[in-house]
Amino acid sequence: MHPQYLLLGVAVSFVVFTFAVWLPNTKLILALLTSDIGSFWDRLSVVFSLYGSIATNFTVISASYTIAIAILFGINIALLTYYIRTVHGGLGGIRRTGAAGIGGLVIGIFGIGCAACGTFILTSALALFGASGILIFLPFGGEELGFLGVGLLVYSIYAIAKKIGESQACDII
Repeated sequence: MHPQYLLLGVAVSFVVFTFAVWLPNTKLILALLTSDIGSFWDRLSVVFSLYGSIATNFTVISASYTIAIAILFGINIALLTYYIRTVHGGLGGIRRTGAAGIGGLVIGIFGIGCAACGTFILTSALALFGASGILIFLPFGGEELGFLGVGLLVYSIYAIAKKIGESQACDII
């Protein structure tokens, strides 16, 4: 095990989790950081306390797949980086699995939401086209995208791990 890949995976997971948890609170974060109420450290501590919103603002299901997406994407990036470095620029077979990983993250982000506002980004995106009512026809109200994102990330991790385990030499016929 190489510690730099573990560190990369943890860092990416933390960034993705931070993005997911802070996204519904961007206006509050910007207001806190630009205001002059209290000390800067007090305002910063309020911003960091928003990590607790994963337990209060998210349903158990959406919190679960949000955490899973963050962890799986960190693993995916670490494995992808390891694969690219060990193959020394051989990116030919990684396009599909890399695309699945990025697709899993993007689709998973569309499923991010809290208990109060539902799927935050998906509702906003569909509202641009006047189609936000489509979510009522989905059995989980748009949380399916979170499950789909987890599935794509798991597939991507499996495919990259399989490629890492394969021999780098040509097969003899």
